[in-house]
Amino acid sequence: MTVAPPAPARPAVVRERLWTGPLGTVVAGVFATAFLFAFEAYAVAVALPLVAADLDGVALYAVSFAAPLAASVATMTAAGPWADRSGPGGPLLVGVGGFVVGLLVAGLAPTMEAFLAGRLVQGLGSGLVTVALYVLVGQVFDEHVRPRVFVVMTSAWVLPALVGPLVAGWVAETFGWRWALLGAVVPSLVAVSLLVGVARRPGAHPGARLRPGRVLLASAAAVGVLGVSSAARQDSALWPVVLVASLAVVAVVVPPLLPRGTWTGRRGLPAVIATRSVVSLAFFGVEAYLPLVLVEQRSLTPTQAGLFLTGGAVLWFAGSWLAANLPVLADTVRRVRLGTGLVALGAVSGVLLVAGAPLAAVAALWPLAGLGMGVASSTLSVLLLERAAPGEHGAASAGMQTSDAVVQAVGLALGGVLVAVLLPVAPVGAYAAVLAVAPVAGLAALAVSGRIGRAPAA
Repeated sequence: MTVAPPAPARPAVVRERLWTGPLGTVVAGVFATAFLFAFEAYAVAVALPLVAADLDGVALYAVSFAAPLAASVATMTAAGPWADRSGPGGPLLVGVGGFVVGLLVAGLAPTMEAFLAGRLVQGLGSGLVTVALYVLVGQVFDEHVRPRVFVVMTSAWVLPALVGPLVAGWVAETFGWRWALLGAVVPSLVAVSLLVGVARRPGAHPGARLRPGRVLLASAAAVGVLGVSSAARQDSALWPVVLVASLAVVAVVVPPLLPRGTWTGRRGLPAVIATRSVVSLAFFGVEAYLPLVLVEQRSLTPTQAGLFLTGGAVLWFAGSWLAANLPVLADTVRRVRLGTGLVALGAVSGVLLVAGAPLAAVAALWPLAGLGMGVASSTLSVLLLERAAPGEHGAASAGMQTSDAVVQAVGLALGGVLVAVLLPVAPVGAYAAVLAVAPVAGLAALAVSGRIGRAPAA
């Protein structure tokens, strides 16, 4: 009897090293850049009340938050074709450089208007960086590695979330608010030094070109977003006119900047972008008001209220890690639906908080939204790069980032209008109304996620 030879052994799957592998410097640069934006975000959140008091700029408080987000919309459209044509290094380095200049202008500002100008310059730089980072991940890393790189990007927000408010608060109280902002210059220089080598990487689509008309549309969109945010302050009798006009501008100029069918949830790439934008609105719609309600309605200190946000940030990272490493979550569509469902569930915590539910219940429920965001957002980022046509990672990334910025800014601004209108009449009802929108948005994201279609497991 002839014995068949044994089948050749299957080669073991080697897990590619990130930090110590051949692309370790690039991974470190991605981490440093994300850490820079996270550190700055928490520093500004802590320092801005002191800035407004010192520079007599309380009237521009809300606009100082909205300005960078609005300005970033203008540069995202330019960043896409630039990165596709010439590689991600150029927009990355210019963007970080612009961000540093904005930090210096804001940190040294003698007036609130100068501080606001610095914030606008920061936004212009961040718009370039956010798009270029996605192009970098798409061009440099293989598909099977990308989920782990997005975990690295997410992890860069964990440490700032845990200690950022405490460190920034201590620096602001001990040395002054200016140093709390200027301290972000150091991680900026580290990020630039690590990403210099990427600047030599050629683009993947030399035929990509910048269209001035789209840049004009993006600039108009930025003005519209800033107008909506400004109108939410209601400091003028004409605020309803400004609000309606700004919303009209956004409705007209933003859709041409996105893949066709994005705002209607068209199957494929448009649904990927729409799901990401709507689920983000659901999450940040609660996060924006959670500390305020905890302080005003439940008499917690700002530090105690901040701990609720920390839980969401930590589980966001956990969700991103699980999405990249847990075999049972290999199906990308299932991951997105699970993540959006968890966000919708966790968003109910805002309504329960206003309704008087025990704080323990809120503390247990809200982190589920962070877990869901980690699972959904990292997966949607991977799907975006998979669905984009070859050489169009920049255009697709610009579309996603623009949609995210516009939907979040407009949604939060409209929430501010709703609170301002209802607060004098029914304080509890005002917060209940705006927080009730979040779980509805989460369910809408869950519904749209059914149209993203199947993709190879990531």
